[in-house]
Amino acid sequence: MAYEVLARKWRPRQFEDVIGQEHVTRTLKHAIESGRVAHAYLFVGPRGIGKTTLSRIFAKALNCAKGPTTQPCDECDHCREIMAGNSLDVLEIDGASNTGVDNIRDLRDAVQFAPARARTKIYIIDEVHMLSIGAFNALLKTLEEPPPHVKFIFATTEVDKLPATIISRCQRFDLRRIPAASIVANLQRIAESEKVKVESDALLAIARGAEGGMRDALSALDQIISFKGATVTEADVLAVFGLVSRDQLERLATAILKGDMAGSLRLIDELDRGGKDLRRLVLELLEHFRNLLVRQYLGGETAALDVTPEQLRALDTEAELADSARVLRVAELLADLEGRLRHALSRRTLLETTLVRCCRAATVATLDQVLRQLTALQQTAPASAEEPAAAAPAPAITPTAAKPRQYPGDDPIVKKALELFNGQIVAVDEGG
Repeated sequence: MAYEVLARKWRPRQFEDVIGQEHVTRTLKHAIESGRVAHAYLFVGPRGIGKTTLSRIFAKALNCAKGPTTQPCDECDHCREIMAGNSLDVLEIDGASNTGVDNIRDLRDAVQFAPARARTKIYIIDEVHMLSIGAFNALLKTLEEPPPHVKFIFATTEVDKLPATIISRCQRFDLRRIPAASIVANLQRIAESEKVKVESDALLAIARGAEGGMRDALSALDQIISFKGATVTEADVLAVFGLVSRDQLERLATAILKGDMAGSLRLIDELDRGGKDLRRLVLELLEHFRNLLVRQYLGGETAALDVTPEQLRALDTEAELADSARVLRVAELLADLEGRLRHALSRRTLLETTLVRCCRAATVATLDQVLRQLTALQQTAPASAEEPAAAAPAPAITPTAAKPRQYPGDDPIVKKALELFNGQIVAVDEGG
């Protein structure tokens, strides 16, 4: 029997098996139970998060011999044919290769015929945004008032390219990127079933590289098992996919927060010699400082952080090295660097110069701190100057020789600075 890749072998077969999309599965199940199934659905989201899988499960739920049901049996002919992709009444159409008006006209004529065997005729159009404007216009009337035995399910990664007239005729579901912790847990379960031993940091590296897509994660796990065998370490994953280890990423972030320019440059040299993708490094470093900033502002609330317990402990340690204003400034520099790296002739040079600026930004005094010190100096200087006068009387001087003493708070330059910046302290706090 031919080998079946993990992404196909472990594709979810029930609504409960779909990971990270509970808001979609719950709505679809309630629609089936209450008999409020719409005639057109639109699934939106990045690659590999379950759009086509949900479409097939929904089609099974509507056409199962025991249905409509929220738990397809996976044993009847309809369920098996739908999962295999060869059902006569559940047609999967590739929008990228059927873009013309003639293709949609053929579809419009075919929907008038009743299903051959199943209860409902279902059209699943993947990458629907690839259809031409003429094709969309030809579909409008049929999509708005299809025959009662027809359902449409659209899937797209670029919903902005769809006409508003198409979106308004569908029930839209925005699928989310799958959290890294959920990907790691699912990969661990699959690895155990496949009799493969994988380090937890190796699974985390795969999840980071997948960027929220379960299919990408399973494909990467399949590839690394073919490369290494029954035992997989973090070093194996990093070597194959050019990723940076969690320890190296945290060491670089710590060096930046401490202002250690030499240490940062040594790490970049080490990573560059190791063949790591520097642009990918910048993206992960930016994500790391985003997590650090959220941790500083939200404290014990971790719902907004997609990190493991080990990463959370590292963030708590780094949060003590610099305040949020400095962390925000570093994140802004990294965000600007990410955009410039796309067109840079020497990525390493641009990265090194930006990291030097980041080290300086993480250690130099901010404008807000300077203003606070000036304000404190203005408030405390007169009081401290009056104490010596109370202890001993001032020597008598002639009126012509007397000069008024100026305190730091009376300095006209300081006064002018305070007048200029006094109304901007709040803005400095918010913008770093």
